[in-house]
Amino acid sequence: MISAKELANLFDHTLLKAYAAEQDFEVLCREADQNGFKMVAINSAQTALCKRLLKDSAVHVGAAIGFPLGQTTIESKVFETKDAIANGADEIDYVVNISKLKDGQYDYIEEEMKQIVSVCREHHVISKVIFENCYLTDDEKKKLCEIALNVKPDFIKTSTGFGTGGATVEDVRLMKGCVGEQIKVKAAGGIRDLDTCMAMIEAGAERIGTSSSLKILEEFEARYHE
Repeated sequence: MISAKELANLFDHTLLKAYAAEQDFEVLCREADQNGFKMVAINSAQTALCKRLLKDSAVHVGAAIGFPLGQTTIESKVFETKDAIANGADEIDYVVNISKLKDGQYDYIEEEMKQIVSVCREHHVISKVIFENCYLTDDEKKKLCEIALNVKPDFIKTSTGFGTGGATVEDVRLMKGCVGEQIKVKAAGGIRDLDTCMAMIEAGAERIGTSSSLKILEEFEARYHE
């Protein structure tokens, strides 16, 4: 059985709303630090702010790149990745170019992944590739997994949370089944309660992206530590 501390350390505590103010990020970072969450997940513009707020903390700062649509050039995503790392990002979550995937331009998808993962690796930063599964067929998901096995990012991730659907247990199982122990899986999007969270972990997710981290942790402690 997982402990509350172990569960907390799987959370990427998320605030990606366009209208979030500085005080919201102060709260986010304080909550992450106090509860031992693994990372704060933010848009790249807030990287330096969150790094400053977490300067004495073990909590990572994770920047979202090409977010949430993935519809920028490789060069743009690489620049944004480098800029986020220069501002203190410990982790990078980037969105694949779904249009190129739909067009069957797999060489483009692989080149995009290689360039971004290479920058992350060079700077000892964790890389995560967001699939946005709600728009993909199972064959397209498997193709992305195959490309990821060639490139070896640290994580592949189900969703942005801004699409028409979020993480599903079936998708986590499919992704984990494809990549095995070679790449980790992050489940994100629509994970708002303990039962859903635990189902994702049981399916193979090793990171949980959610803005409901506190609620889920409170549910866990109420259920197992009464």
